[in-house]
Amino acid sequence: MATEDGDNFSYLIVQPENGGITDLFRYGILGNKASGAKFFETSDEHTLHEELSVGGDRGGGETPAHRWVIIVSIVMRKLIKFFGKPMEWTGYVVDLILNLLSLNGGILGLFFNLLQGKMVIPVRGSATYISTIGHIDGRIDLMVGNDGTPAIQLDAGNRSLMDLCMMASKLAYENAIVIKNVVNQHWKMHFIDFYNCWNDYQKERSTQVFIFCDKPKDANLIMISFRGTEPFDADDWITDFDYSWYEIPKLGKVHMGFLEAMGLGNRINTSSFQQLLQATNTKLQFTNEGEPKKLLPEMGELSAYLAVRSKLKSLLNEHKNAKFMVTGHSLGGALAILFPIVLVFHEEDEVLQRMIGVHTFGQPRVGNRELGKYMESKLQHPNPRYFRVVYCNDVVPRLPYDNKTFLYKHFGVCLYYDSLFVKQKVEEEPNRNDYGLWYLIPEHLNAVWELARGMTMGMAYGPEYKESWEGIVMRLIGLAIPGLSAHGPPNYVNSIRLGTEKHIQMSTL
Repeated sequence: MATEDGDNFSYLIVQPENGGITDLFRYGILGNKASGAKFFETSDEHTLHEELSVGGDRGGGETPAHRWVIIVSIVMRKLIKFFGKPMEWTGYVVDLILNLLSLNGGILGLFFNLLQGKMVIPVRGSATYISTIGHIDGRIDLMVGNDGTPAIQLDAGNRSLMDLCMMASKLAYENAIVIKNVVNQHWKMHFIDFYNCWNDYQKERSTQVFIFCDKPKDANLIMISFRGTEPFDADDWITDFDYSWYEIPKLGKVHMGFLEAMGLGNRINTSSFQQLLQATNTKLQFTNEGEPKKLLPEMGELSAYLAVRSKLKSLLNEHKNAKFMVTGHSLGGALAILFPIVLVFHEEDEVLQRMIGVHTFGQPRVGNRELGKYMESKLQHPNPRYFRVVYCNDVVPRLPYDNKTFLYKHFGVCLYYDSLFVKQKVEEEPNRNDYGLWYLIPEHLNAVWELARGMTMGMAYGPEYKESWEGIVMRLIGLAIPGLSAHGPPNYVNSIRLGTEKHIQMSTL
């Protein structure tokens, strides 16, 4: 979708650091708009006025619910940022302890190995170093058919393809060596590459994605899997709670944090979004040392979008019969659907014609209604290609809030699974904003049920469904924060493999 020179790219940035507790009180309790304005940077005064004057419809009087959404966003981002370093250190220690225990055969094995001087020390980034997500759900084998072997049908929405997508989304949390071993040795497929990409706003390589094919020659399937929100990564959680947006003319408003994660701009210099979104050169250039050269003067290093697009085009040219899928869990799901959104913007019609679909799991909202309507016209006709899977009380698909304040809306086909693994095709998951005291008690009761179910999964469904002790700990955390434990990959793997379909409206736990 080409844009003309006269097109204006508008934006709104929520900046928690620009105001203090007093400003939050004055704006949240007293409705002082001057205090509220401190937390926003906008492209023009009209956008700021619109955001501070939202009511029942745009242009009406401001409501307490409107201010509450802003306050929640600001407070959560302030808290997460404040605890950012402790979260990082906690994650490092948890990963180290989990790998130390697994490599030494548990607590007793660790004790005896220590006494005998044979303790195995985990090496981060090695073939045996597994992520926290991998310890919570250690399954790596794909769902098998009646003959005992994986039988993947390349149709969007198909259960076998959905299972491969979810397992690839879960695998994306691991390091490159682990991913390569699983793809090549366990799945008997062909690992292509792992990308550790640059987020210029965060000033670090915080976006990871890997690509594989179903076979090395004459492949039929190319899979692109983006890594999701890591449990102890403060920047990932801040991105999920960030409601800043960037409006692309003729397309719609897109979550700014997700654009930054794709390497498509930096809010510090908002003109960088326009420059990179309009960039069409797909040939990455590298230095003699093998490092990516700067794509634009404003951007530091390798863009996830440009890297994946370049490799995808090369693979599609090499494998003439191949089609591709894009997938991801959590933040990875947002990046998975953002990838074809930008392909549409760049009018990559030949590439899009060879896309089977996009399957995401526990994905946050990425844009407004205008964006959703436009993308549905491109991806959902004549047959739907974008499927968004949501498990029960998972909090992440309910972010950012869907109301008049920030205009975020889901689109595509929503496959909603309740806590009995019953699937429904719905427009929107129940309790779309995870908001209200009337949902609080049912959610906590449901967390108790999920804990009890988790401890008996192996007996009920077989040894492959037995939850690890790390998974049970996650269920215990869910007693306090139900939406957090519901976000875990085990729920999505179990939903796909054990799910039954209900065609009529039913109540959910």
